[in-house]
Amino acid sequence: MSEQDDLVTIATFPEPMEANMARSALEAAGMDVFLQGETANSMIPVAFVSQLQVRARDEAEARKLLDALDNAPESLQTVTAAELAAEDAAK
Repeated sequence: MSEQDDLVTIATFPEPMEANMARSALEAAGMDVFLQGETANSMIPVAFVSQLQVRARDEAEARKLLDALDNAPESLQTVTAAELAAEDAAK
C-alpha cells in the first residue's frame, strides 16, 4: 500500500486560509496532514475546494480536534478585536 492509499478526507474548505489554519492545528498535534487542491484553490477560489486529508489511523482524533476548534468560544477575529481594544484603552 502506498502512502496515498491510506488517506482520508476529513474536511473541505473553500478558503485557503481556513484550510491552512486547520492543517496547522493538526500538524501541531503531531499528525501527518495533506492538503489536496491548495494551489488550485488559490488560483480560482470559486471553482475549487481544498481537501484536508489525514492518515486513516488518525481520522477519529483529527475529526475530534477539528470539531473542538469549530466549537471554540473565541475566534481569531474576536481575540484580535479584544487585543486592539485593550491597546486603545491603554493609550
